[in-house]
Amino acid sequence: MEREDGPAKGRYRLVIDGIEAEMTYTRVGHRQLIIDHTEVSTALRGRKVGERLVRQAIEDARLDGVTIIPLCPFAKAQIERHPEWQDVLRHSPA
Repeated sequence: MEREDGPAKGRYRLVIDGIEAEMTYTRVGHRQLIIDHTEVSTALRGRKVGERLVRQAIEDARLDGVTIIPLCPFAKAQIERHPEWQDVLRHSPA
């Protein structure tokens, strides 16, 4: 798993059997990330590659003290399936 983290955008990249999967994000200030897109080749489907990308973003968000806004439908669905990951979600003000 590699993380390319720039000042405004970044991505997580995982290469398995020479095939790349990635999840991209955009920074919103210093405390939030928007997960924009997840792409996993059909050759890697069923191997939990996308879940691994989202899990790494969750773990890094906890370490970095940031919250996540999952605009990517895949990332959003993964986070909804894992209640233990929801602590890093940005919650709307009440």
